[in-house]
Amino acid sequence: MGKNTLTENVDTTTPSGRALMHMLGVFAEFERAMVRERTKAGLAEARKQGRVGGRRPKLTSVQCQEIKDAVNSGRKTAAEMARMFNIHPATVCRLFKNLPRDC
Repeated sequence: MGKNTLTENVDTTTPSGRALMHMLGVFAEFERAMVRERTKAGLAEARKQGRVGGRRPKLTSVQCQEIKDAVNSGRKTAAEMARMFNIHPATVCRLFKNLPRDC
């Protein structure tokens, strides 16, 4: 007895069964590529309309500058500023690295 798929009686040990499985795989790959293409087009259109994806920044530009000033002047530590703004200390550290940010 040959191998059968779980929901259909397709014998994958025969040439015709293998060909059918390959064709199903091609259609699945094609559909996935179409979904990817439509998603990219939708995101591009949203960007044109001014919408931006992703999480909103936790801090405003003014808050970022306030944190940088306080830590650079030595008035507060990074950990103190993190507690003050209710953010993770790593978020404060990222403000001082050359990473692309809105702040």
